[in-house]
Amino acid sequence: MWSGINRHTGLTVDHTDDMTTIVPIALAHPAFDQVAALFDDYRAHYGQPSTPGLTRSWLHDQIAQHRISVAAAIRADQVCGFITVTITPASLMLGTAWSIRDLYVAPLHRRSGIANALLQHVIRDARAAGAHRVSLQTETDNIPALTLYTDIGFQPVTGLELLNLTLVSIRQDPGDTEGCR
Repeated sequence: MWSGINRHTGLTVDHTDDMTTIVPIALAHPAFDQVAALFDDYRAHYGQPSTPGLTRSWLHDQIAQHRISVAAAIRADQVCGFITVTITPASLMLGTAWSIRDLYVAPLHRRSGIANALLQHVIRDARAAGAHRVSLQTETDNIPALTLYTDIGFQPVTGLELLNLTLVSIRQDPGDTEGCR
């Protein structure tokens, strides 16, 4: 989905203790299962029930159907963070807009520059692809994230209101009959 991205090379970021490599994750990538497991941790972090199989299947489907693209931060052969992106038409500008949907760093690896490296990876690739903008959203009380985003150059959007219409309340594991009523 990331048009114009060189999928054969990653971005290597030097940290004081280890090297972190940011790589695009395809379904066949050897780190896909680690990314899926960390994605399940991410969901649990935000109060969703842990469903590793369902999470893996959902992530697989999203990538296979080109709904999202995923990049992972890998340090010492371990996935320590990931970022997901969607690309949509920016019709008024006759271009594209990249939207960061998810960004998560495992607690053990926070405050080590990984989130910044993941963001810079997306920004670099969006710029190379000629995107009009990169957008993201976060909770208003997530001060560490807001600080990082504004330090990088993201600015609040005024004059727009985010509206949602919830269509499905909970996605359920197909094998779980507990929630069926």
